[in-house]
Amino acid sequence: MGKSTIEQKRLDADLWIILITTFAALGICMAFQSQFNNVVKNVHIPILLRTLIAAICQFSIAGLGISIVAIYRKESFFSHGLRLKGTLMSIALCVICFVPHIIFLAVTQQITSYLPFQAVWMTKEALSSGFPVNIVTMLIIATAWGFFEGFNYVVISDKINLRFPSKNRLLNWGAIFSAIACILIHGMIGVTLEGFIEMLTVIIIIYGMLIVREITGNAWGCIFIFVFLWNAF
Repeated sequence: MGKSTIEQKRLDADLWIILITTFAALGICMAFQSQFNNVVKNVHIPILLRTLIAAICQFSIAGLGISIVAIYRKESFFSHGLRLKGTLMSIALCVICFVPHIIFLAVTQQITSYLPFQAVWMTKEALSSGFPVNIVTMLIIATAWGFFEGFNYVVISDKINLRFPSKNRLLNWGAIFSAIACILIHGMIGVTLEGFIEMLTVIIIIYGMLIVREITGNAWGCIFIFVFLWNAF
C-alpha cells in the first residue's frame, strides 16, 4: 500500500505539472495573441524565425509539460509506446479512427486540397522558400504541430490511466479526458447539428487513437494522425 500511495502521489504531481504548464502557456499565448499574430504574419521577418517563434508557443502548450516531467523523472519518451513493434497496425487503426472526420469534411464540402500542416500559417510559405530553409522550417513545424501535439495526448493519457486504472479497456479515463480537452482547447463544442457531428468525429479520433495505443502498445499511430491528417485538409 505504501508503494501504491507514493506512486499515486508521483502521478498526481506529474499531471499537475503538465496541467499548470499547459494552461499557463495557453493563457500567455492568448493574452499576447494580437502581438503574436503580427509577428508571425509579418513577411518582412524571415520565415524561419517566425516559424521558430510560433513553434515555441505551440510546444509550450503541447509538449513542454510532458518534457518537464520526463526530464524531472528521468523518464524516457520510449516508455510511452515509441517502439517499432506494432507500428503498422497502430497507424492503420488510427487512420480508421480518422475516417469519420474525413467523411464529415467531404459531406460539408470543406475539403479543397490535401497538404500536411496546411492549416499552420507558415507551411505554404515555408515550402516555397529555398533550400535549406524550407527543410529546416518544415522539420520545426512537423516537430511542434505533429510529433509533440500527438505525443502529448499519449503521455497524458498514459499517466491518467496509471493513476486511475479501469478494469474495462474501452472505459479509458485517459482517452476520455484527452478527447474532452481536445474539443475544449480547439473550440469544437457543437451547438448546431453540424457542429455536434464535427465534435463527435473529433472525439472518435482522439478517443479512438488512444484506445489503439492501449491495444497495440504503440504510439506512432497517434503521431501519424497529427503529422499527416490533423491539419492536412
